[in-house]
Amino acid sequence: MFHRSLLYPLSYRSRMRPCPTFPLMRWLWLCVCTRQWHCSNSNGNNCRLPLCVRQIWAYLRLMVDSLYYNSLTNSDVVMDSLLEPIIWMVDLLTRRLGAMKNDSPFVSVCKKCVIPKPARTHHCAICNTCILKMDHHCPWLNNCVGHFNQRYFFSFCVAMTLGCIYCSISGRNLFLDACSAVQSPYQTPPFTFRDEMFHKSIIYMWVLTSMVAVSLGGLTIWHAVLISRGETSIERHLNNKETKRMRKHGKVYKNPFNYGRLNNWKVFLGVAKKSHWLTRVLLPSGHVPFGNSLTWDIYPIRKDMMPI
Repeated sequence: MFHRSLLYPLSYRSRMRPCPTFPLMRWLWLCVCTRQWHCSNSNGNNCRLPLCVRQIWAYLRLMVDSLYYNSLTNSDVVMDSLLEPIIWMVDLLTRRLGAMKNDSPFVSVCKKCVIPKPARTHHCAICNTCILKMDHHCPWLNNCVGHFNQRYFFSFCVAMTLGCIYCSISGRNLFLDACSAVQSPYQTPPFTFRDEMFHKSIIYMWVLTSMVAVSLGGLTIWHAVLISRGETSIERHLNNKETKRMRKHGKVYKNPFNYGRLNNWKVFLGVAKKSHWLTRVLLPSGHVPFGNSLTWDIYPIRKDMMPI
């Protein structure tokens, strides 16, 4: 059996700095030592510990060595590793007992913020905070789309899509004329630099607006479908998984936040009476959405929520 000090020369051991490959070398050394320990003691029968115990002990040593010798390790990683069992126990108890804090129910505990997390709330790794009714993090807005700004995001997508469609349709003839003029080798009199740049700008404008209309239009239609179903992009993925899980047990999963297509749009747009279709939907409005996203009416009802 060789000693672990033989893995590195003496002149380098004193000034060697930890590197990301060091845990891998430690793992190889533990595997070799465990195997040699087993072979040397299987003949002499001097070791009383079974092989499974020695393997578990080697694995624990590997975890500790990787934690301390990894160059990327810091105090936050150590604290997260130590608090992980506690957070897991608190999360399990809150899911089972339905704990409450400040008269506001929460269904889990955020492992990053270590605070109670209400229903439909998710942690954003980019914003480094929990977002109420989080839909997604938009890189173009450099912000999360959630409970208080989802209506503005959807209105922006609709307005941008309609504007791009209008520019694409109204500029179609200009685009065809510009393409024929640029591609024609026989032009009398020849184009000046200003005329050529003008035609190329028209071509660029039409191609850009058409591509944006297709891509952003698809995103707008997708969000319209999600709003009709009373769910967000994240909840769509979670609901699909829950539907498949309950289908295996012969049950049917129903989204508790789905109040019907029309009622979902009323809740999303903030329509409470007939005049709101004009003042809050067709005209710009800064009204806040219904509820505070901390508590939800999770019981689906069949009757019209807002008879309009």
